[in-house]
Amino acid sequence: MKLIYITGDTHGRFERIQAFCEKYKTTKDDLMIVLGDTGVNYYENERDALLKEELEAWPITFFFVRGNHERDPGNISTYIEQPFNEGKVLIEPDYPSLLFAKDGEVFSFNVDGDKKKAIVIGGACSVDKFYRLTRGFKWFEDEQPTDEVKKKVEHRLSEMNWNVDYVLSHTAPIRNEPREWFLSMVDQSTVDNSTEEWLDTILKIWRLINGIVAIIMGRK
Repeated sequence: MKLIYITGDTHGRFERIQAFCEKYKTTKDDLMIVLGDTGVNYYENERDALLKEELEAWPITFFFVRGNHERDPGNISTYIEQPFNEGKVLIEPDYPSLLFAKDGEVFSFNVDGDKKKAIVIGGACSVDKFYRLTRGFKWFEDEQPTDEVKKKVEHRLSEMNWNVDYVLSHTAPIRNEPREWFLSMVDQSTVDNSTEEWLDTILKIWRLINGIVAIIMGRK
């Protein structure tokens, strides 16, 4: 890859990324990391396919981390696994430039001439679950990382003696929650924070072993 860019939630709206590609003359050798809630697997019908066709035609390669407001591509039959940057991604053959990182996989990226390792931990709890359900918006039962995924993450980190440079995630350890962005309409006592609490445990162990670490996350 030539250049690596990173952004947060798109929710199916990629206008800013299209403008970015035009401004900076990107190519398929460039990588755009989107940290969850891409909106690429939201409607689960022809509307998703039309968006994917559009994105595939753009001069950039997408590297998606799974969010909570979208179907887990691991549970979609049209996705197949392939290697990428020493890790594994899921793609649909018709859209080879739309890469979904598998949770718990470790990828290598060239950052300023140095080889950096990044582990991917996708998914989160939809704090607006009940709001969405009462208004006919989609909610996905597979939105949070499973116990199997958590064990995989812990095993991979242990194998590497917790020596990775970045965590690419959609949510954050509970200590780093952006409380200033909390939705006033949501009763926080109803929110399942188990993923954030688990990430906090991951962060504690990581700091004990390696000191300060970098966590790159999207937002709910």
